[in-house]
Amino acid sequence: MLSLLSAAPAFTAPLSALAPQRAVSVRMGVESMEGLGPETLGKVFDPLNLSTMASDKTLAWYRHAELKHGRVAMAAFVGWLWVNGGAPLFGGAYSFSGATFESLGHDSFAAWDALPTLAKAQIFLTIGGLEFCSELAKPHYMAGGTPGKVTILGNTLAPSTNLLPSDASAVASKRVSELKNGRLAMIGIMGVIAAHYVPGSVPAL
Repeated sequence: MLSLLSAAPAFTAPLSALAPQRAVSVRMGVESMEGLGPETLGKVFDPLNLSTMASDKTLAWYRHAELKHGRVAMAAFVGWLWVNGGAPLFGGAYSFSGATFESLGHDSFAAWDALPTLAKAQIFLTIGGLEFCSELAKPHYMAGGTPGKVTILGNTLAPSTNLLPSDASAVASKRVSELKNGRLAMIGIMGVIAAHYVPGSVPAL
């Protein structure tokens, strides 16, 4: 019995030794991710140390969410500029009453408030449906897929390959540009929202 007990540790994984190795592996994965640049002094901007608590799958989820939210923020900021700049809106009706988007005016927040509850529900249901379908794509971005690649019902939402440069380094540069522009757009659209709800909070708006 004593010989069996003494031999048992030989078949037990050294958990205390594996933990630091895993942390180093995750840190190396973070350091190799795209997006580092002079604005962060070539280092990972992670003031909350979220990466130290993340597995490789979680890091993939972080990057996918960052890219997707950055794209939404870029669209939102351009949309805000378009509407508030007085550019023409979609001329069709958004309800059976015949009310048009143009009739909502050119104040983005007032236009949203003026939309009927049913219209807002349709927008959120459409977004939720697209999100649900994109999560069903295989391979999933947390299981060997590509973070940022959005596929819905077999169709990948991406620009035509004819619009992308043929050089691999140029494509990589475009990816970094998208990532950084998305980060800036997230800050920008949050600034717009802050300026609306807290007047004077953003000096330039």
